[in-house]
Amino acid sequence: MRREVKKPSGSGDASKPSTKARKTGSGRAGKEAVQTASQTACTPEQIAARGDRKPVNLALQGGGAHGAFGWGVLDRLLEDGRLAPDAVSATSAGAMNAVVMAIGISEGGYDGGRAKLTEFWSEVSRTARMWNPLGIGKWPGGGGQDSPWNSGFSLGHVMFDAVTRMWSPYQLNPFDINPLKDVLTKVVDFDRLRTCPHATRLFLSATNVRTSKIRVFENAEITPDAVMASACLPYLFKAVEIDGEHYWDGGFMGNPAIFPLIYRGASQDVIIVHINPIVRAELPKTAPEILDRMNEISFNSSLMREMRAIAFVTRLLEDEAIDDGRYKRMMIHAIRNDEVMGRFGADSKLDPSWEFLTQLRDAGRAAADEWLIENFDHVGNRTTVDLAATYL
Repeated sequence: MRREVKKPSGSGDASKPSTKARKTGSGRAGKEAVQTASQTACTPEQIAARGDRKPVNLALQGGGAHGAFGWGVLDRLLEDGRLAPDAVSATSAGAMNAVVMAIGISEGGYDGGRAKLTEFWSEVSRTARMWNPLGIGKWPGGGGQDSPWNSGFSLGHVMFDAVTRMWSPYQLNPFDINPLKDVLTKVVDFDRLRTCPHATRLFLSATNVRTSKIRVFENAEITPDAVMASACLPYLFKAVEIDGEHYWDGGFMGNPAIFPLIYRGASQDVIIVHINPIVRAELPKTAPEILDRMNEISFNSSLMREMRAIAFVTRLLEDEAIDDGRYKRMMIHAIRNDEVMGRFGADSKLDPSWEFLTQLRDAGRAAADEWLIENFDHVGNRTTVDLAATYL
């Protein structure tokens, strides 16, 4: 049974803080908001609008259509209303969730964030019907998670995979048509996102093709191209050019990147929303299973490395081996469901059907609900994930 929770003050509209909260230039609370904001990417208006909510940072993984799981997580957290997402680091589909949620909060508070996320994913499903490579169809009798004829043997995906191994997007898509960009520009007011002081602070990762380095875009730099760069799968789309450099999917170097939240986030709490399963109980043996697992390991690798570094510094702080004043102690949390997400192959990341997207959304909501019940009281106090067991 879901327990009753008391909504924090100002929970209806984060973009319209109380009269007391608006006075950021006077009083102790206002001075603290300005001081905190001066040390981070957050604005005084954003910090003052927290009300009684607990401030947190969010880290959103990418994963194509599997990003609908992240949609569900965000939907449930915003519905609950007891957390204030100060900053979000995100990649690929996570970056899309981040910008959509941020503009929604800017325009209509937490309810606006939820509405925008629903609008975005419904528009993705509607638009993608005529672009979906899986539309060729699955093998007869397929679809069951325990069946050898599941989505890993999708006829459409097999054909699509063969084509993209022979020809690049520069040959297959010379005009660089990307319907997702059209959806983003329809749903997101990027001018407002770049300038609104109440918009969630964003850090979107992309991979520089030339240098192999990560590029992190913040609010003032975020355009449709920046989001598409973060989500640019090189076998589907041409590299996205920004300021003379070309970018691929940010998942290659940060899925998502945690370091911007350490250096620029106002909260010490980071909630990681996992899309790609970390653990699989069964050994992959078929060709599709092996490829799926390779994909998952590859796109988790950068996060695993960062978490090892965080665990190392945390251990040094706990042992008082380093100066606590010079290093920021981070409290890490994780919302995930490897069992559910492990049922779907990599090809299903290209499945935009509304039935599939809402199935993942509901799984994300359930995972977030369980996490809130078990861990909300610990936010601001301690890490709730076993770093050693999960990441080391």
